Amino acid sequence: MKEQYQKPEDEISDLKHELENFLKEKERVRAIIGKIGGVPKFRTKLFNAIFIVIIAVSVAVSVIAGERLRLLMIEVATVTLSLKIIYLIHCQMRINHFKFWILSSIEWRINEMARNIKQQGKG
Repeated sequence: MKEQYQKPEDEISDLKHELENFLKEKERVRAIIGKIGGVPKFRTKLFNAIFIVIIAVSVAVSVIAGERLRLLMIEVATVTLSLKIIYLIHCQMRINHFKFWILSSIEWRINEMARNIKQQGKG
């Protein structure tokens, strides 16, 4: 149902109020997402930088150095990549847990609303 406004100023005021509420909600959601890993933290950026440096150095040393260091540097790069994959799996599990929590909350709320509607229909 659309409201009929007496003056255009009333409609504009109402729209401004809705926009302000939307922006507040958007910032609140952004803060929540940031807390669970939606925004890279300093620690994550540092981890990625160290990872890139280790891989770059090990590849460079394996190309430049002799046979003895080549195998060692390839192993270092492989172990580093394995640790990065494990870290990414861990991060993905956190995200999946958050998604599950959100979906469970939505389902619980929908069931609660459906129960209220049924009770209002009977009463």
